[in-house]
Amino acid sequence: MDGGAEGTQQPHLILAHKLFLLTHPDVQDIEKVQLKSDVLDSIKSDGMAPLYETLTASSVLELDQSLLDSMRASNDEELKKLDEKIADAEENLGESEVREAHLAKALYFVRISDKEKALEQLKLTEGKTVAVGQKMDLVFYTLQLAFFYMDFDLVSKSIDKAKKLFEEGGDWERKNRLKVYEGLYCMSTRNFKKAASLFLDSISTFTTYEIFPYETFIFYTVLTSIITLDRVSLKQKVVDAPEILTVLGKIPFLSEFLNSLYECQYKAFFSAFAGMAEQIKFDRYLNPHFRFYMREVRTVVYSQFLESYKSVTVDAMAKAFGVSVDFIDQELSRFIAAGKLHCKIDKVAGVLETNRPDAKNALYQATIKQGDFLLNRIQKLSRVIDL
Repeated sequence: MDGGAEGTQQPHLILAHKLFLLTHPDVQDIEKVQLKSDVLDSIKSDGMAPLYETLTASSVLELDQSLLDSMRASNDEELKKLDEKIADAEENLGESEVREAHLAKALYFVRISDKEKALEQLKLTEGKTVAVGQKMDLVFYTLQLAFFYMDFDLVSKSIDKAKKLFEEGGDWERKNRLKVYEGLYCMSTRNFKKAASLFLDSISTFTTYEIFPYETFIFYTVLTSIITLDRVSLKQKVVDAPEILTVLGKIPFLSEFLNSLYECQYKAFFSAFAGMAEQIKFDRYLNPHFRFYMREVRTVVYSQFLESYKSVTVDAMAKAFGVSVDFIDQELSRFIAAGKLHCKIDKVAGVLETNRPDAKNALYQATIKQGDFLLNRIQKLSRVIDL
């Protein structure tokens, strides 16, 4: 897991996505046959004995004992060579060569997917590293490993560590790369607002090809921005952004999804929405939040439609979205009950009446509530002091 050539996604993260699809219940069996073959080829080519053991134990792959023994023997042989290089560097060469020898061993553990030993060796390498930039590179290796295993606790700790390192120094290129890693972490942990902000900050400086291609980065940027930005900000930062426009058409349904929402073409939006749903469902970072994201997007689009009306018939809204009256009625009922939409349905007249909260009134009510809370705290405190 050495980052690969510039512009190339890390092979281990490509493998991680294939493993995700291989265990996804909605992927067709015929596709899984090819995925299983691809996964096995990757494991064989990198001698990933620890990962192979894990996958066979969980019945993702069938155990071939001779293959496992062969990979273990290959691992042992390679590790022996790496240990000899470390010993030679410590005896005959300088500190820089010793560090490089330890790093090579760490990256080999990463390559064969031995997580615990990789982390241990990376820590050992860090102890022999002086330059802040090189320490940052070790954090990036750790982050790539953490994303492979979806270990978000390790991701969070590594990001915090990287930020502390930047207080000592560090170049802008690595700082910008860290923003993308943090954005991916935020998106994966359902903090879409912060993810959108970090992604938008990184559009013009994106160089983090090791975790995903630029098209995927734009895909995530648009998806997170749609549910977190207001219309004015969405227009300025996303709809009219030249960096986004250059690749928007290369991603199926994304252009229609974004532009139909902004241009209030709701029928076209729902059509693109169905296509986008499939892509989100089969994305390993977004899949756990699939239902949540689908709800949030529908909240945004329904709120935008209702913003223009004091009252509107359910039939008119159903026609605007190209769906049945029953569907829109059920949808709105759920969102209103959850407090996501500020309107009410007059079932007899078949009319929707909006009751958007007044911002000043809401602020007044919040101030009164907080004032009552403060008075209660002061009264409790005064009783303690009196005692």
